[in-house]
Amino acid sequence: MKKLTLIILTLIVFVSCKTEKKKEVVEEGQETKKEIAPISDEVLETAVIYEANIRQYSKEGTFDAFTKDIPEIKKLGVKVIWLMPIFPISETKRKAKGDLFVSDIKDENERKKYLGSYYAVSDFTKVNPEFGTIEDLRELIDTAHDNGIYVILDWVPNHTGWDHPWIKNHPEYYTKNKKGEITDPLKEDGTSMGWTDVADLNYDSEGLRKAMISDMKHWIIKEKIDGFRCDVAGSVPVSFWQEAIPKLRQEKDIFMLAEAWEPELLKGNLFDMAYGWGTHHRMNEIAQGKANVSAWDHRMKEITTMYEKDDILMNFITNHDENSWNGTIKERLGNAAETMLALNYVAPGMPLIYSGQEYDLNHRLKFFEKDSIPKTKGKTWDLLEKLGKLKNTSSALHGGKKAATYAKIETNNKNILAFKRSKNGSTITFIANLSNQHLKTDLPIKGEFLDYISNKKIQLYGDNEAFGFNPWEYKILIE
Repeated sequence: MKKLTLIILTLIVFVSCKTEKKKEVVEEGQETKKEIAPISDEVLETAVIYEANIRQYSKEGTFDAFTKDIPEIKKLGVKVIWLMPIFPISETKRKAKGDLFVSDIKDENERKKYLGSYYAVSDFTKVNPEFGTIEDLRELIDTAHDNGIYVILDWVPNHTGWDHPWIKNHPEYYTKNKKGEITDPLKEDGTSMGWTDVADLNYDSEGLRKAMISDMKHWIIKEKIDGFRCDVAGSVPVSFWQEAIPKLRQEKDIFMLAEAWEPELLKGNLFDMAYGWGTHHRMNEIAQGKANVSAWDHRMKEITTMYEKDDILMNFITNHDENSWNGTIKERLGNAAETMLALNYVAPGMPLIYSGQEYDLNHRLKFFEKDSIPKTKGKTWDLLEKLGKLKNTSSALHGGKKAATYAKIETNNKNILAFKRSKNGSTITFIANLSNQHLKTDLPIKGEFLDYISNKKIQLYGDNEAFGFNPWEYKILIE
């Protein structure tokens, strides 16, 4: 009996020890698994943002295919990934090409090609099966967080697809015509904007406001999303954002990007960043010979008068709309492309990389059909990696709510742009020939500098020395 009792006691101790060890391993695992810290103003100072077009990013067009490349994207200095809409796309009135809906196409095989617009959402709480499952999306988010990168969703608050459940269950959420019919988005004169594959939402409805906020909270609370890029945010009443954003921020510190230029959207702790449309248009005009440095100078002054000091603008030379509808980087910027890309990084604000830009994408991606980007690293990848490192590490390029100073340097040449940015004792000087002509100019700059791109030292004497520039040549000088 004593022997049996001893055996039982030994087994109990053994099992207890094993259970305790197992518990310790779990606890140790939990301790070593670090959640990413909430996004902060400090992160935004040095951030690069990446727009991910999941459908076109890879041949597979899936979350998984993109997730594999997140460690590579990190090398470009990316701290925020913006996912283009990942929601199911409406079948009803699904866009094909031109004014045609998929339903207008008789050939069944031809119909299958058209996947519709990402912005015709049929359910804000589900994922598009074209891209994968919710588990695949979670893996993407976790991988980004493990790499120190935040993830924001492209949110579509202005309209829904025609088979969203609200159409049937809550028609009061939508804009109606005189006949009481739900309409697509209209211009001020009452004519269609051409977005016939979506139904316009009416924010006079309190029910809509509550439902929209609830759906946005879903992604913050349940799926660890770090914020939103809000489509045509200026077409949604400011009063909605004043109601919604504080409620979202109660759940978590989030990053809010408005697809809009309106300064009022950045006031009172609403959106953190808006689109630098004016800067983008000036770059296009200068590259095309329609404007010179004075247009850039005017834009910089315009920013200081239109926006508050802690407002952030997104700088870009391409994005999904520009690429698909207005032309590739090469089409719009030609030989000025590299100079304008560098200017995007050194100017005040946050630079954007659009899927494929890093791989020298040189065709207009299809919008309603499957397409894909090249995946061979070339000159642009190397440049983005170099610029990203400088953006991440130099306080002189801080572009957030406590941005580095910007000071124009006079050159007495309408095609030579020169300015200096400084913060915390760090200074960077940018000089560029914004023309397709060989130029010589006097530079009132003195000292020894590191030419960051060539990694060579350069001496400037500042005493009316004529300095030569090739067409579209630029220099990023570090003191």
